[in-house]
Amino acid sequence: MDQKALKKLVESISKTVKSFQKSEIECLLRLFNSLVKRNGKRLDKNGLDHSAFRGILHNVFGMTDDMLLDRVFFVFDKDCDSRINANEWVKGLSVFLRGTFEEKLKFCFQVYYVDGDGSISREGVFDMLKNSLHQHFSEGESEEGIKELVEITMKKMDYDNDGKISFTDFERAVKGDPLLLEVFGPCLPTAQKCLDFEARTFRSIITSDF
Repeated sequence: MDQKALKKLVESISKTVKSFQKSEIECLLRLFNSLVKRNGKRLDKNGLDHSAFRGILHNVFGMTDDMLLDRVFFVFDKDCDSRINANEWVKGLSVFLRGTFEEKLKFCFQVYYVDGDGSISREGVFDMLKNSLHQHFSEGESEEGIKELVEITMKKMDYDNDGKISFTDFERAVKGDPLLLEVFGPCLPTAQKCLDFEARTFRSIITSDF
């Protein structure tokens, strides 16, 4: 991408992403461009595919849960073309790195619900808890132990008792107890990983300020 095209893209993205300065957006786009090239793709045509993006989540942000890595990809991929484009890259990272509590709450809920109706079903709760807690149970007690946790979770979060967790339910529960934000498994990088990423990515800006 030439400098003129880069500047134009920075201007376009900066109109909707307010948590980054334009110089920071430019750094993120330069990193994105190098990652795309590293994976043998053309920036204007492909973007980051599923495998490349999962690798970034794992190697850069320390995220390891296979099920949730897949779901994070689908939340980043707003146009559902199985590629993360430059716009999606910056907008997704704005939530990771600088997102408000409300933005992170919405992001986590989007990662957790997969039923298509905007809610987390009892079965979905079971699958996610089984995925995140399987190592804590022996094979024999796993099923029953997780079923008990599902019942506890539904009683705590299903406020309208309709057998599923809506965004309203999730929001109310998390605002009452922020530790429930990633109750079904880690789908956000740790604060330290975010700080490390920013320090590396925005180093050139910091250096030029002195």
